[in-house]
Amino acid sequence: MHDILEEFAQENGLREVSPSLKLFIGLASILLSVSSPAPVAPLLVAAAMSAATLGLARIPARFYARLLLIPASFAVMSIAVVLFITVGGAVLIEVPGTPLAVTADGANLALLLLARVFGGMCSLYFITLTTPMTEILDILRKIRAPAVFIDLAMLTYRFIFIFIEEAGQIYRAQVMRLGYSRFRESVQSFSMLAGALFIRTWESGEALVLAMDARCYDGKLGIPGETRPVSLLALVTALAYIGAVFGVSLSTGGLVLV
Repeated sequence: MHDILEEFAQENGLREVSPSLKLFIGLASILLSVSSPAPVAPLLVAAAMSAATLGLARIPARFYARLLLIPASFAVMSIAVVLFITVGGAVLIEVPGTPLAVTADGANLALLLLARVFGGMCSLYFITLTTPMTEILDILRKIRAPAVFIDLAMLTYRFIFIFIEEAGQIYRAQVMRLGYSRFRESVQSFSMLAGALFIRTWESGEALVLAMDARCYDGKLGIPGETRPVSLLALVTALAYIGAVFGVSLSTGGLVLV
């Protein structure tokens, strides 16, 4: 997954666009999505960010849809709870024999949360799939973020995928040995996987420290950076998009869909 994400970030259609501009657009879209009082603006953000990711950056639609399924699964479970615990307004659906019911306020809140999730995740994926992590860290360095935070972010980002790959290798080996054929074996295999992954994590950390010391690590990791100027057309387009979404958010603040 790390290699796939980095490959798309390095070779997408928006690769030559200034990373500062892409980061500004993505973060502004996230803020507008989560702060919007109605679902119209987040849905507009989701549509615009998806169009930019698929059309301008030329990310494969199937891969993008698979990424969106991850937050969608969590959002559906959360929304199912919100639908039944939020009361107020007319009753839309009742579950016979139970006190559970879907009200208008619950439906409106669920739609708003769903729109915010998709708006925010589409904006986050726009940043992830069009901007390499090294360029994001370089921007943090330029705005004087703490060096310790940048180093930890770099190491954490790299090791997440390493440990996922190691966990996948251990899991596949256990499956080939029927380690998850029954519940008892599944519990035992999972505990062994967690223990082995903890040991490998510890060993990988020690190996990293030795490798960094051998390369005369002085407490600061180097980040390759490349400056790309922001074109006037791109800046005007970005500001027009942010202004349009902000205007839609203000004009639809009192909109009720249900």
